[in-house]
Amino acid sequence: MGWSIGFDSNWNRDIGYGVPATCDAWGCKKKIDRGLAHVCGGEPYGGERGCGLYFCSEHLWETLRGTLCNRCVRYQKPYKPKPDLKEWIDFKMTDPSWEEWRKSAGKEGR
Repeated sequence: MGWSIGFDSNWNRDIGYGVPATCDAWGCKKKIDRGLAHVCGGEPYGGERGCGLYFCSEHLWETLRGTLCNRCVRYQKPYKPKPDLKEWIDFKMTDPSWEEWRKSAGKEGR
């Protein structure tokens, strides 16, 4: 199994290093991907200690408990996840590789 594209049912969004995104930290506009290098907790869904959101290197820290965002380091509620980037939505809605998904999801023609 590859990690380029997957789905996180906890946050209801696409994940993987093939998914362009913006850091989930409030006010940060750095572009990242939703790969393992950027996930709080170091694993999809955040593992046992992280929130499972995605952050740039300025907003993730290596701690004794793992790679965590500043809210998880402080045992606070997670950030609100940022929406998908327009470029990712456009790709899914137009690229031939997503045609079957569009048909099965009823997205064709929208």
